Amino acid sequence: MLHIAICDDDNNAVKTHKKIAETCLTQTNSAGEIIVYTNSGNLLYDITEDRFFFDLILLDIEMPGNTGMEIAEKIKPYLPNVKIIFITSHIEYAIDAFELSIFRYVPKNDINKRLFSAIQDAIKLIELEDGKAYTIQTNSRLEKIPYKDIYYIERDGKNASISAAGGVSKVRKSLQQVYEELNAEEFIYIDRGYIVNMIHIMQIKDGMAVLKNGVSLPISRTHLQEVKAKVNNYWGKHI
Repeated sequence: MLHIAICDDDNNAVKTHKKIAETCLTQTNSAGEIIVYTNSGNLLYDITEDRFFFDLILLDIEMPGNTGMEIAEKIKPYLPNVKIIFITSHIEYAIDAFELSIFRYVPKNDINKRLFSAIQDAIKLIELEDGKAYTIQTNSRLEKIPYKDIYYIERDGKNASISAAGGVSKVRKSLQQVYEELNAEEFIYIDRGYIVNMIHIMQIKDGMAVLKNGVSLPISRTHLQEVKAKVNNYWGKHI
């Protein structure tokens, strides 16, 4: 899931930018969470004090208190890989934005066209750099688990447990909610209690999905033919 922040002291601008960002997420088939700020100090506090994580930040440059430029400088030590899109009506800021290694500069007089393409390009780059990853909240921080490292997800009461290369992570979300947030074709239900990453299925034998890590998981009778068809179709497209 992508984590996006939008910061502008103009309420109407925030609504416009959020709508554009939501459209981009839909069209790129990406799951995302958008948090909006109309006070730059609140954004700065959330990142530097509460350790909020963001993949992408849309920043107005001209704001009271901390300007977009100042925010970008102050958050870099906390979010070194964050993509920042500057939005401004003053073209002279573009040079400073370039020097700060800002991902994109968008002029307000062409916001609808330019912001849409900027966000789309940022999403593509983030997913390319990360591969896709699932973000979970631990007691102290946000942690990303690359999709390619996830073997399977198991129902754990009302919650879910993610078994990955780095170990088992428990999340306070239902299995269905995790499935919807993953939003990727490689994850399929093999039973009401299991979601499996197809890239790790070595074989299907005796009603079991045998994974690369040696784990065998039961496939329900109602899912068996569908699972076989999806696995064959997936590998047919990716080999």
